[in-house]
Amino acid sequence: MQLTVRQDSIGHEAALAAVSAAVRAGLEMGVAVNAAVVDAGGNLAGFLRAPGAFLHSISIAQDKAYTAAGFRLATDALYRLIQDNPGLRDGLIRRDRLTAFAGGFPIVVEGRVVGGIGVSGASEEQDCACARAGLAALGL
Repeated sequence: MQLTVRQDSIGHEAALAAVSAAVRAGLEMGVAVNAAVVDAGGNLAGFLRAPGAFLHSISIAQDKAYTAAGFRLATDALYRLIQDNPGLRDGLIRRDRLTAFAGGFPIVVEGRVVGGIGVSGASEEQDCACARAGLAALGL
């Protein structure tokens, strides 16, 4: 019987590099965003808010990161999976912290999910671009 299981998780320096790159990308586009990174267990590992970013977007960014890490897929991909199933869609979106709109991505290293990144505060396309900038800062 295996008593413990090891789980890889994103480090704090990588989390900070990702949120910094995401916020910087937003500012370069002329938008103020919030960026969050969670570790593999869904715990907040890094967060950054651009000056003027919407306050409600703080928790949305965190929930996007949490959802992406938990489901191991991008939040917009989750929406596409549930959009045609009303029972599943309506049930899932009522779950605390679950977000099924664009801007959240799992952080995958060597095939293993080590966390998630979420960005909120701009359009879905801009949120995604900022989140991808965060992933690019990690070489992903």
